[in-house]
Amino acid sequence: MVFGIALAIILTFVLWGAFFPEQLGNSAQIALDFSTEKFGWFYLLTAFGFLVFALYLAFGRFGRIKLGKDEDEPEYSTTSWFAMLFSAGMGIGLVFWGVAEPVSHYIDPPEDVDGGTAYAARISMRYSFFHWGLHPWAIYSVIALSLAYFQFRKGYKGLISSTFVPLLGERVNGPIGKTIDVLAIIATAFGVATSLGLGTLQIAGGIEQIFGYQSSTFMMVIIIVIVTVLYLASSTTGLDRGIRILSNANLVIAVLLLLFVLFVGPTSFIFDTFTVTLGGYLQNLVQMSLRMTPFSDSTWVAAWTLFYWAWWISWAPFVGTFIARVSKGRTIREFVLGVLLVPSLFGCFWFATFGGSGIYSERYQNSGLAEAVQNDVTSALFLMLHNLPMGAIVSFLALMLIGMFFITSADSATFVLGMLSSKGNLHPSGKIKVTWGIVQSSIAIVLLVSGGLSALQTASIVVALPFSVIMVGMCFSLHKALSDEHHEHRKREKRMLAEYKSIFDAAKEQQLRENGTPKAPKTPKAPKLHKESKNTQKFD
Repeated sequence: MVFGIALAIILTFVLWGAFFPEQLGNSAQIALDFSTEKFGWFYLLTAFGFLVFALYLAFGRFGRIKLGKDEDEPEYSTTSWFAMLFSAGMGIGLVFWGVAEPVSHYIDPPEDVDGGTAYAARISMRYSFFHWGLHPWAIYSVIALSLAYFQFRKGYKGLISSTFVPLLGERVNGPIGKTIDVLAIIATAFGVATSLGLGTLQIAGGIEQIFGYQSSTFMMVIIIVIVTVLYLASSTTGLDRGIRILSNANLVIAVLLLLFVLFVGPTSFIFDTFTVTLGGYLQNLVQMSLRMTPFSDSTWVAAWTLFYWAWWISWAPFVGTFIARVSKGRTIREFVLGVLLVPSLFGCFWFATFGGSGIYSERYQNSGLAEAVQNDVTSALFLMLHNLPMGAIVSFLALMLIGMFFITSADSATFVLGMLSSKGNLHPSGKIKVTWGIVQSSIAIVLLVSGGLSALQTASIVVALPFSVIMVGMCFSLHKALSDEHHEHRKREKRMLAEYKSIFDAAKEQQLRENGTPKAPKTPKAPKLHKESKNTQKFD
């Protein structure tokens, strides 16, 4: 039922975009304006709230609870675990925006700062850290933690609706639960389609920069079709082979590309940029988290921060389900710190390396990168790499990395969509995975045809709004379940202590009976008074 309803709604959207692309674009813009104008504050508060909640779970009284039975151990090594987190959670986005976002902020910075200045460079890097640091991984960790806890510790189905059992009880099996699962599937499909669209745009831009073929809509459709065939082939090999192997390969290539730019590019400048930006990011975290512009007409927050928060939320069912699947056996503290800190630090260092190199080439080498980014953000990475030695070879390596991230993200998404639409089955059928693979590629094509990058951003923000409400409810449900378990654990401890005390008292009483009752000690005699004291008493 969930599969049929979700598929029907998504196919209706695909057909709408295929036959009336302009009408779809206009309607989406109206929905976008409504979402950002009326609920922009809600996106900011919820994203910040998820970060606070995740830290509370990690360092609070629930930190030692396992995501699984007490005797369960992690299925994957820590290295493979981090590789899968990285590939599923950020891959294409890091490569796409690594150069483009910091340079874009350098030209058009927030907070009424003049573009092209040293302060604009600092604040551009700070907001890049902000958009790709703790907040997105907090969003992922909240939903992944909820799914892993209820699935592996409580034995519920791996569905978003199952996380609401403490609040809704048996009603999760009715219309309310079905609605939650349908919204999760729709959010996942559109969130992943946004990333696939971004990846397609950048692959087309890379082909234009490297081989000279003009980017066009036809080329982008061909790219999506080819990559779709590849990731559908990968999806049939299963989670332990296809996704794990591709994720490890992605991490190796990404690290090699990172090290190349780090040591061939302005190394000292990159490390200085990372250090000062990390300090500024942590110092201004709360202020940036709650920043709106009610006293000006600036649309910067809506165009960047709100887009990112909505994009992460729309990706959350997909990434959260996948992270939950590969995190069985870890404690809550280990899980949150692993998901929250390690990928965030890696993402920040990635932006310091690629974004820092881009800003360095613009400020000190007059490379013209800023003007190129204003015209086409998809070219930013390849133009920056061309300014380095062996730029053409490394650009080709970056193009391969984008394609592999594309395949890994889509492969993971078909698994998750199949799982969500198959009553939480951890091994969805090949037919269902192929269906969702074709559907999400169709969404990406429709969005690209109807409006390109702006349409991709619009879809993310609009679809994320209802699911953000679901995620808030998920936090309350998880906290209630953890509190109930903690309370039951304390009660068991008290009962065990009482039983131990009872056994100890009985054994002590038995020993006394066997050895006889000991004699009570003699009462000590009162000390004799000195003569002076007696005389004094008599005198008195």
